[in-house]
Amino acid sequence: MLLSVKLHLRRRLGRVGSLDESLMRRSAQLPEGPADEVLRGLSRAADHSLLWYGLAGLFALRKGPLRQAGLRGAVAVTGASFLANVVAKPMFPRRRPAAVLLPTRRRLRKRPTSSSFPSGHSASAAAFATAAAMESPLAGAVAAPLAAAVSYSRVHTGVHWPSDVAVGALIGSAAALGTRHWWPVRPTDPAHSEHPADAPVMPDGEDMIALVNRNSGDDDDDPTALARVAWPLATFIEPDKDQDITEQIQRLIDERAAQRRPVRALAVAGGDGTVAAVASVAADNKLPLVLIPAGTLNHFARDVGVQSVRDADDATEAGTAVGVDLGEVTAFSDEGVNRRWFINTASIGGYPEMVRLREVLEKRYPKWLSGMIAMVRTLRHATPMRVLLNGQEHLIWMIFVGNGSYLPKGFAPSRRPALDSGKLDVRYLRADLPYSRARFVLASITNTLATSHVYRQYDLPELEVRLLDGNRRVATDGEVGPLGNHFVFQSHSDALTIYR
Repeated sequence: MLLSVKLHLRRRLGRVGSLDESLMRRSAQLPEGPADEVLRGLSRAADHSLLWYGLAGLFALRKGPLRQAGLRGAVAVTGASFLANVVAKPMFPRRRPAAVLLPTRRRLRKRPTSSSFPSGHSASAAAFATAAAMESPLAGAVAAPLAAAVSYSRVHTGVHWPSDVAVGALIGSAAALGTRHWWPVRPTDPAHSEHPADAPVMPDGEDMIALVNRNSGDDDDDPTALARVAWPLATFIEPDKDQDITEQIQRLIDERAAQRRPVRALAVAGGDGTVAAVASVAADNKLPLVLIPAGTLNHFARDVGVQSVRDADDATEAGTAVGVDLGEVTAFSDEGVNRRWFINTASIGGYPEMVRLREVLEKRYPKWLSGMIAMVRTLRHATPMRVLLNGQEHLIWMIFVGNGSYLPKGFAPSRRPALDSGKLDVRYLRADLPYSRARFVLASITNTLATSHVYRQYDLPELEVRLLDGNRRVATDGEVGPLGNHFVFQSHSDALTIYR
């Protein structure tokens, strides 16, 4: 039986070898031309995946889907390179094609000496193109022909058999698809909401107050000019450094009401923290909100389905809007009661400390680097909290509360399929089990948090948190909030009307 299997396998491999040699000879018969030098240059540029990491960096210069495409592509290339070069090549040694099979003009000056099977260049090329296409059709359209050219260049220059390239491409595509296990692709459809909404048609922005935070997002991407064109009659203001945003806007609303020129809508251009502040005023005054995404991540805008000034302008011209839920947290302390809305998330524990540290580090380092340093330091020095969660005692490291049910249910929740669930997404990390932080990290890496004993997730309409040891700050939408020892989180159905 074993002998027959070996003979069958040997015949199969012999056929592959014959086909490889036939295809190599056909490639060698192609006429000389400028493509020879182009393909040699491409093949060298893709050494050590430098071409793909460079393209990823180029995509990262443009925020949005292109940046996500570059990041996913870089991750996929790293995984594919490891699988092809570190795992597969030592397991399946194979000789490179003989140099005499190809004309001298085609050959690389420095031929690789590692196993021919599989092609690491093809694995990286397919990984980047596949991963990039998941996030952005434009990125995929740019990367795909380049990946195909790099893959073929390995045959054209005589350093790989065609079957090496084919298997390498399969490994790369599998590595790219595998990133979805830990990092799901975000759907482009907006979050669902059945809440009916009534908003006035406002083609020119008359009776609208628009707050623009120029400090949000990229310095080179200021939407103010486009917003002024879209709503020429709106009153544009910027945050007053000496005053809270909510107080600043509320004062203007009251002044306009006293002048019998009531405000009919609010608009906001900024990051999620700025949006949350203006949304809270809109909710308190029952005013519709015009959302202009101008922050770094724009989580709320992406969930709502507003991607640009034009999206918001189209909605105000048509008067189309939707009602969405808002989260609310009430903090109790010896100094009194503090209430605030949140549009995305709230948290107690390590996150507020991380935000405070990040703000200090941002004076010396870029925001992304400051965030990474702050995260590492916070996790290292975190202290557990003894709390009562809806009356039950727990020992936890931190607690996360989302406005609505987030996906994925494991690590790094990133999107909401619905904005009308009437629920809070409650997650916390237990501190009463041995090595809970290490187990949390391991479960995050393996994407098994849903079955981990150190992690808990619930969808609840309300959550009461009582701290049994001192006071802590609550963070809402990335901003550090008030100090307290008793917090009540609630979901308010249909609390905000927003144009979309």
